[in-house]
Amino acid sequence: MKLYSTNDKTNVVDLKEAVLNAFPKDQGLYMPVVIPRLPDSFFEHINQFDFAELGFHVAQNMIGSYIPEAALYQLIQRSINFPAPLIKLSEHIFTLELWHGPTMAFKDFGARFMAELMSYFLRNEDRETTILVATSGDTGGAVAAGFYKVPGIKVIILYPSGKVSTLQEKQLTTWGENISAVEVDGVFDDCQALVKAAFIDEDLKSKYNFSSANSINIARLLPQSFYYFEGYKQIADKQRPIVYSVPSGNFGNLTAGLLSVEMGLPVHKFIAATNENKTVPNYLETGNYEARPSVPTISNAMDVGNPSNFPRMKALFGNDSSTWNLINKKVLGDYYSDKQTLQAIKDIKLSYDYTADPHGAIGYLACKKYLKEFPDHQTIFLETAHPGKFNKPMEKAPGGLNQPEKLRAFMSGNKISIPCSNSYEDFKALLID
Repeated sequence: MKLYSTNDKTNVVDLKEAVLNAFPKDQGLYMPVVIPRLPDSFFEHINQFDFAELGFHVAQNMIGSYIPEAALYQLIQRSINFPAPLIKLSEHIFTLELWHGPTMAFKDFGARFMAELMSYFLRNEDRETTILVATSGDTGGAVAAGFYKVPGIKVIILYPSGKVSTLQEKQLTTWGENISAVEVDGVFDDCQALVKAAFIDEDLKSKYNFSSANSINIARLLPQSFYYFEGYKQIADKQRPIVYSVPSGNFGNLTAGLLSVEMGLPVHKFIAATNENKTVPNYLETGNYEARPSVPTISNAMDVGNPSNFPRMKALFGNDSSTWNLINKKVLGDYYSDKQTLQAIKDIKLSYDYTADPHGAIGYLACKKYLKEFPDHQTIFLETAHPGKFNKPMEKAPGGLNQPEKLRAFMSGNKISIPCSNSYEDFKALLID
């Protein structure tokens, strides 16, 4: 499997290089040189595969013989060992629950697969890899869980102080061992900028072998494509158009969906559903991409003003003068306020006796709007995290806050974090010390 940088198509590397050194020197993002389409026979027999088997076929289609079949199968069996059930709310609205993993967020898919893949690549090497990861909420906890005590790997998680939920903070600050958390006085975009600056700092390269566990790492995107196929598998009526509504922050999730379409998945449309951080919906409306400072909301994992994966989205549509028109044929944009989100949580509970989290609720609102124009289509919104992870907004929801034992167990841990300003000089000094 070969991958190119979105900033220089002549910069081509193999999968191992792209995973272990996730950020190219030209500061682009790695993308597959070729995205093979799955054979018709795969879709004809898709209902015969369990989730891990389905993921294996999708991964093998992309990776080919680069990883031996038996090793790849075992890798996926160990990482994709929890379900993604499709829940029917009405004839036209479904939700795909992606929170059945160890930290109860969709990031578990990418983090666990990436940990297994990195362990495979490093199995015969005497080197320590340091993973730098910025989180707006759920990524940090999933990465911590996936890489906890993995030999040869240290993890440093940067998160914005006071801008993640109490539970999310516990999930990324209570591990110890090879997991460290840096509490940044700023917003998610500051954390992301610090990580990117460290990757290209020549002084630090002499001290660290850096990699990333954010969705800028291609190892995160491949397993996230699995559940789009899994959702399609569970739809009974595969003849009517299927639309995925994707709560979006850094846009790795939506990019993974677009990759699945390139592999042959018959998705009619995607909806990029955001909160007030509406950089991409604005682009889809106007054709102008204008990054802006992130705005804090109750759907905090989507509080991203300059999504890292946007260049990948453009690359999938040619990244030229026709890109905007081509993206608009496949991707719609929509955004909602906190007030609308809270009302949607109440409406979903009262209408369907289903509890959505603040991110899934935004996806639901986009489905409702879409169905007004196309009432015969089928919509699936991604439920990206268990509602119990969001204490403040969910306390106001019908039925109140419900935290499963799996989540409550994190609350008893002791928070250990390293405070840091949003200055790169301060962060660099912290790493050197």
